[in-house]
Amino acid sequence: MTTKPFAITKRMVWNAYKLVREKDGSAGIDGQTIADFERDLSNNLYKLWNRMTSGSYFPKAVKRVEIPKPDGGKRPLGVPTIMDRIAQTVVKMVLEPDVDPHFHEDSYGYRPGKSAHQAVGAARARCWRNDFVLDVDIKGFFDNLNHDLLMKAVLKHTDNPWVLLYIERWLKAPIQHLDGHLESNDKGTPQGGVISPLLANLYLHYAFDLWMKRQYPHVRFERYADDIVIHLKSEKQALRVRNHLEERLKECHLELHPTKTKIVYCKDADRTAYYSNISFKFLGFDFRPRGAKNKFGKLFCNFLPAVSRDALTQMKRTVRAWRLKWCCERSLEDLSKMFNPIIRGWIQYYSAYYKSGLFPMSEQINRHLIKWVTNKYKTFRRKPRRAMHALGKLARKQPNLFAHWSILGTLPAIGARRAV
Repeated sequence: MTTKPFAITKRMVWNAYKLVREKDGSAGIDGQTIADFERDLSNNLYKLWNRMTSGSYFPKAVKRVEIPKPDGGKRPLGVPTIMDRIAQTVVKMVLEPDVDPHFHEDSYGYRPGKSAHQAVGAARARCWRNDFVLDVDIKGFFDNLNHDLLMKAVLKHTDNPWVLLYIERWLKAPIQHLDGHLESNDKGTPQGGVISPLLANLYLHYAFDLWMKRQYPHVRFERYADDIVIHLKSEKQALRVRNHLEERLKECHLELHPTKTKIVYCKDADRTAYYSNISFKFLGFDFRPRGAKNKFGKLFCNFLPAVSRDALTQMKRTVRAWRLKWCCERSLEDLSKMFNPIIRGWIQYYSAYYKSGLFPMSEQINRHLIKWVTNKYKTFRRKPRRAMHALGKLARKQPNLFAHWSILGTLPAIGARRAV
């Protein structure tokens, strides 16, 4: 019996495959989807296991895909093949238990037991206790990670030869662009790879988290991957930390974004000084002065997070793309089954803080449902107000038919506002 040089079990590959299957995702450069992979599942998994245990596994090039950003730019993603995703998951399953316990308590991104909601909640509480925030944006973070520094960080936590070998191969895997040409890769880790978030966390653990702990032990922050918020007592302290951080990131081959990194004043009822920057974005939420009620029901100004304008704009675009008014062959129950999972996802994430910020999204869906009614039923054609009242009556009778009717509590909005 031939002994394999690397101790990777078939069970590890099988468990990794199940995790990849749950997330699905698009095909890599070979065009193979999960469904394609599963047509010869046993043979494909055996080939991957055999190659990984023998050291003959080499990843394919990463497919470059660009997705639009809210600011009009493009975010480059790297999509590995299904087989490479499974291999990366095998390595992640081995490496993550060794590195995660060492991570900073305020590192929230892509970690077991940590969430974006926890990060937003911590940021909200600390904005109440500190007058200023340094909103940090690292320019092209995933594309500029230094491979030597990253491998040095990995070596601090593992000496497993096949973990080190395959991470190095993934880092060096070429990138295939949309026109088909290949680009060699001497820095960065593809944003979209299974292993990339863990490697990014490890890099910033040494480049930022531990550095902050040494240099500014009493300054609190939240970090979700490369999205960072630092809380400070004064503008002077914020300027000092920004300048110091800029120098630190240069040492780590990274760069602060010159315009997106900014100092923000957490303006509220007790903070009345004038500053031009009084808002910042963090994990899809806009932090800014908002109306709130104290425990006695009295209105006052507080510094709070709510769903961002960019997120609301994207939701509205999605609702328009459903083209509800042309779905006349469908019943309301059909529309509910089709779109409720998406609506629930939005509400579950964004209603955690300042739930009323989602009312514009709710009203947008209602307006399109009213157009559906006027198109489907002759009785309501050219009579949107009557359609609005009929839909409102149904919403009060069946509040669970659409997720936003019951969860957001906006039923009075149907029948009380303009339909068009």
